[in-house]
Amino acid sequence: MNTSRWVVMAGTLIVVCAGGWYGMIWMPGSSYQGALPLATDEIRDLEQKLHTHVHTLSTQIGERNLFHYDKLMLAAEYIRTEFKAAGYDVLSQKFDVSGNICENIEAEVRGTDRREDILLIGAHYDSVKGSPGANDNGTGIAAMLALARVFAQSPVSRTLRFVAFANEEPPFFQTPSMGSRVYAQRSRQQNERIILMLSLETIGYYTEAPNSQRYPPPLSLIYPSKGNFIGFVSNLANRDWVQQAVWSFRQHTQFPSEGAALPEWLPGVGWSDHWAFWQEGFPALMVTDTALFRDPNYHTSNDTPDHIHFDHLARVVTGLQHVIRDLANQP
Repeated sequence: MNTSRWVVMAGTLIVVCAGGWYGMIWMPGSSYQGALPLATDEIRDLEQKLHTHVHTLSTQIGERNLFHYDKLMLAAEYIRTEFKAAGYDVLSQKFDVSGNICENIEAEVRGTDRREDILLIGAHYDSVKGSPGANDNGTGIAAMLALARVFAQSPVSRTLRFVAFANEEPPFFQTPSMGSRVYAQRSRQQNERIILMLSLETIGYYTEAPNSQRYPPPLSLIYPSKGNFIGFVSNLANRDWVQQAVWSFRQHTQFPSEGAALPEWLPGVGWSDHWAFWQEGFPALMVTDTALFRDPNYHTSNDTPDHIHFDHLARVVTGLQHVIRDLANQP
């Protein structure tokens, strides 16, 4: 083969690879830059509500998992009580793990006209062994409860379902005993039409410190080095969904955001409850502050409320209200 042909083939390969990466990382709109706007009264009020949820889960209840079963049940009851206070009829999916009854807790607001289409917003309520789990995942549950309260009085075209999952953390992670795995399997067996699952995973730690954000290679060559943004992550099959979510967030929210549709084998891409829905063929994506790639308190005893940036969390939750509304009302 002559030199010119090698050059053409090499050039073609580079273009194909570059195009593939571009397709994974390109997101519509632009991430917000600069100082955040002054907090509104709405943001301040939401900030206090989120703080109450996280404080209750991580400080008053504390470590909550099958190794502290009584605390896991207290967390489940707290979530159930909050759903009921928002006006929901609450359902519980119970399942046995080593002789202990675990439960996924569900609240639903029916759509106004496309009721069979379900947009599921989920978060796990257990914490890893040895951690009070303020950020992982008290923040995800707090956000889900706040969103559920908003939409209880403001239904949208499609059905919204809010689900708190048990047993996301090791040793149950990505096993048959993972709560979201149990739930997704039942949804498939019942032929439910889940158009998208949003996993709210560890969303409360933000910093402007230089080089505070890490990534699996080679993403550090592409994404910001400051851990001040909220991330939207999907696998390659759900690229359209993550692009729609990022577009909506950026249209409505003055807060930094990044998005990516990446191969599932890349570390971190499938590390939450959205993974369980992928296994059953449901579209799903994760909303996250990137957890261990940013938060030094991740999976430690230091994962406490004093490390959570509640103002930033409130802004993210406000943005997610728009994302959910847009996705649920789209044609």
